[in-house]
Amino acid sequence: MEYISVSQFAEKYGISERTARNLCATGKIDGVFLTGKTWNIPADAQLIKSRKAKAKSSPLMLRLREEKESKLKGGIYYRTQIDLTYNSNHLEGSRLTKEQTRYIFETNTLGITTENTRVDDIIETVNHFRCIDFVIDHATDKITEPFIKELHRILKSNTSDSQKPWFMVGDYKRLPNEVGGEETIQPKDVHKHVKALLSDYNALKKVELDDIIDFHVRLERIHPFQDGNGRVGRLLLFWQCLQNGIVPFIISEDLRLYYYRGIQNWGQTNGYLRDTCLTAQDQYAALLDYFKIKH
Repeated sequence: MEYISVSQFAEKYGISERTARNLCATGKIDGVFLTGKTWNIPADAQLIKSRKAKAKSSPLMLRLREEKESKLKGGIYYRTQIDLTYNSNHLEGSRLTKEQTRYIFETNTLGITTENTRVDDIIETVNHFRCIDFVIDHATDKITEPFIKELHRILKSNTSDSQKPWFMVGDYKRLPNEVGGEETIQPKDVHKHVKALLSDYNALKKVELDDIIDFHVRLERIHPFQDGNGRVGRLLLFWQCLQNGIVPFIISEDLRLYYYRGIQNWGQTNGYLRDTCLTAQDQYAALLDYFKIKH
């Protein structure tokens, strides 16, 4: 297949290059993929005017968007940003405390610390805030490969990993990796498996909690990125719940072992992971009740 550049596509349709890049990143051009930081666009690609899901905006989604735009502190948007960012990063080894995470979100500074702090922990915290904003902004959009890659690009931008020539920020892994001692999909097969996963998921007429969990486990077992898979996966969990009117959930530190055991046993004993997610869901539902948000 013949591919053209962003500038060529922009010229072909009379749009700016910035608009063309945004269309690539948000899944509005079929068949695009990244090579490093360069978008490759099929020469015969057409613009897709809408990728909106059929789901209506839920009270939670509307509240998150309102509070995000108004920069309200102390509401559900504020709590979601801090709780989801702290817990998801902490599961992956971040040394920042919840208070430091809160301070970064509120002031864009770290505050006083008596311990050595990794620069990457700070950068990835700020990036994760941006990822959550991206999810909220696109919550009603159909999830696509470019969207998944864009979450990874935002999360890992300007980190030490992004300086490594073999590390593909915003693109699938080049080197084989494993998770929990288990082999994952080989780099050359990642696109095929992610495409099949999205096809199966998007074909569902009604999405239930188990469907979202199953998507998460399958994505983690593919392990499409060199690093950042868990955080991208948990951001997608939040996105999918928000999109389908299901109460979202945040996997906290006290659920860590149950969460990883559940992923390992999914397909054999689904109750492990389902019960863990339901427990986390109850915790988020309590927040919604506190903030008087219907669910």
